[in-house]
Amino acid sequence: MKYETVIGLEVHVELATSSKIFCSCSAHSYGAEPNSHVCPACCGMPGMLPVVNKRVVDYGMKAGMMLGCHINRTTTFDKKSYYYPDLPAAYQTTQWFAPVAVNGLVEIETSKGKKNIRIKQIHMEEDAGKLVHDIREDTTHVDFNRTSVPLIEIVSQPDLSSAEEVEAYLERLKTLLRYARVAECEMAHGTMRCDVNLSVRPEGSDKLGVRAEMKNMNSLEAIKRAIEYETARHIDAIENGTEVLKQETRRWDDIKGKSYAMRTKETAGDYRYFPDPNVMPVVIDDEWFDSIKRSLPEFPEVKRDRYITEYGLGEYDAEQLIKSIALCDCFEDAYAVCKSAKDAANWMISEVMSILNARKMTYDMLDISGKALGELILLVTGSKVGRANAKKILAAMFDDPTIEPTAYAEANGFVMSNDTGKVEAVVKAAVEADPKAVADYKGGKEKALMALFGKCMKELKGNCDPQVLKTILIDYISKV
Repeated sequence: MKYETVIGLEVHVELATSSKIFCSCSAHSYGAEPNSHVCPACCGMPGMLPVVNKRVVDYGMKAGMMLGCHINRTTTFDKKSYYYPDLPAAYQTTQWFAPVAVNGLVEIETSKGKKNIRIKQIHMEEDAGKLVHDIREDTTHVDFNRTSVPLIEIVSQPDLSSAEEVEAYLERLKTLLRYARVAECEMAHGTMRCDVNLSVRPEGSDKLGVRAEMKNMNSLEAIKRAIEYETARHIDAIENGTEVLKQETRRWDDIKGKSYAMRTKETAGDYRYFPDPNVMPVVIDDEWFDSIKRSLPEFPEVKRDRYITEYGLGEYDAEQLIKSIALCDCFEDAYAVCKSAKDAANWMISEVMSILNARKMTYDMLDISGKALGELILLVTGSKVGRANAKKILAAMFDDPTIEPTAYAEANGFVMSNDTGKVEAVVKAAVEADPKAVADYKGGKEKALMALFGKCMKELKGNCDPQVLKTILIDYISKV
């Protein structure tokens, strides 16, 4: 019998706000001392009342609009009751009855073509703290820095059916949320985590199988491996009776490549959801709604088409640039200065992206000035700085984004000289020092000329117009 996998995802995304969801503590505590970014409110002290961070609601609405959701004009917060040491109030403030956004749609594309994935809802909530297990001391420490950091949880319908689709869906979410600048969405940093709900059923059946949930998956590779393992485990249980499948929460061990039962899967009733009396309903009026709608960015596909039709870029160049909103911003700012979309795109793709890859930086980590890049491009196209030296300047800009290319070129001797007498002297010395190369070139070996050209350019430290140097070199050799 053939089977099909049915997958739904609950994706937790940390919002890029400065402060937490219900207090003014910093929401950014990565690498900070434990419990150094906390206050009585986010520690759940008795008598402390939460105050909703408006920016969190802004970002929740914006995320919902980017994912094609309906925005609830009145959204409320609820208590989700459960006990765990990293949850100081013994309940989580989340949204159950009236989440900020519902009924969305995300289009993905895989090797099998395009597919629509339905979004059930997006709700805002607070994060829990962090447990740090010290094996040496046989002790568990609790760090509340992360408590009340704002999250949105994006809940899909069970429309996914393979690891490839899950990867495409998560990548699409990351792209759209990054374009909207509401979240970093970096799994390696813990700012995007995923719960995978999976079941297996006979192919063609409309009845869902027994569901298992794998919690807090934090890498695409681990998610793919877990899906493959769980699919095989479910099919084996159905066909061979190796175990009785239960609705449960499981933990994925990426080292062993196996999942392990943690607890029987809770239902909504187990959490005893009820409206949080300490947090007033949030009413979104037309003015607020419209202001968020006006702030939405161009979607990647729209930007790609504009680059092709308005800027005259090829499809490949446009596709490369829209991989990241940071790349797009830098490209557009560079183009505004140098006025050549092709030159700006070439530098972005061949030089900027190469440095990012070499330094193991994601495209979204790009923080050089696009205007400065445009100025650098003008120095090259205006024959004021050679390309080799321009690359050195670009590398320096990555180290210090405040560098101004023209001033840096002048300070470091990178400005090309118009002194043809100096060029002729270097050419004369190079030709006289390598008569074999001269003879080879005269004998028809073009590479010999390029070898001499390279020696001259090295001696001139790249500060010479290549065409001027080549002309002088060929002219001098013809007279020898």
